Amino acid sequence: MYLNSIKPKMRVIVAYLAIPVVVFVFTVFVPLVAALFYSFFDWRGGPNKTFNGFVNYSQLMADATFWASFRHNLFLVVMCIIGQIGIAFILVLMINSKFVRCKGIHRTFGFFPSTISAVCVGFIWTMIYDYKKGLLNALLELAGKGDSAIVWLNEPKIIMWIVTIPLIWQFIGYYMVILLSGVAAIDTEILESAEIDGATAIQRARYIILPLVKNTLIVCTTLCIAGNMKAFDNILVMTSGGPGYSSMVMALYGYKVSFEQNNLGYGSCISVAIFVLALAVIGGSQWLMNYLMTDKYDRAEMKMLKERDKQARERMKALRKAKKGGN
Repeated sequence: MYLNSIKPKMRVIVAYLAIPVVVFVFTVFVPLVAALFYSFFDWRGGPNKTFNGFVNYSQLMADATFWASFRHNLFLVVMCIIGQIGIAFILVLMINSKFVRCKGIHRTFGFFPSTISAVCVGFIWTMIYDYKKGLLNALLELAGKGDSAIVWLNEPKIIMWIVTIPLIWQFIGYYMVILLSGVAAIDTEILESAEIDGATAIQRARYIILPLVKNTLIVCTTLCIAGNMKAFDNILVMTSGGPGYSSMVMALYGYKVSFEQNNLGYGSCISVAIFVLALAVIGGSQWLMNYLMTDKYDRAEMKMLKERDKQARERMKALRKAKKGGN
């Protein structure tokens, strides 16, 4: 009786659960639907807009700058998966080693760059790359390689590598903390048994830790792809897409089209394309990771289980038909 008296009413429960749903709808779903709606218009801002059907999408398919920006985003995705998650995984293995002390300090200082604003990171690395007063050229001068000093942010051939380094540096600690939580969930007796059996550190990482943190790695990869498919702040501050369009990314291109060229209809079309392409890349990466992290024996077992399920469903259908025929 007492428990029933303190149990909240159903309308109270529904009201509390509705709050996050409403917030999600108005912050994610409504803007997306609005972008899809405006992408079918020739809209230069203001109340006047002209319906033009699929003209914006036809223009997008032939837009070389947009597809170059998409390739730049893919470059960021690949390099950041290797740099951010790969380095983070190596650091996690090092921190989890029994030879490392003060692990909490390592986690804290490793995560610190992730707390800095992306705009501030962009300004920091702009100063590092500065030709006259930058740290990079100063170190080259001290090393006797002053002739190698260049205007780093004005080199089209290497500019994507230049803008990728700050992104990798900023988020290594972020993925390190996520992976640490996954590795910490592994029973230490498993690793100790493998060590007693003569498994090296690399073998333990490859055959024990990696399969056990597969789901955590998939989450990290999804977050990494989602973040780098909409990369914007750092590149806007450092190069603004230049020199020329050699470091242009999709989100920055959409921003320039929408607010610098006042072509909001085409900018909305670019936003929809970013959403679709990001989903496609995320889905493909998840399938690829599941495939690569599942050996041939596991794949054979999964195939056999699917075959058994199929046979079981067929038997159930046959039984139902037999029962209907008997009736």
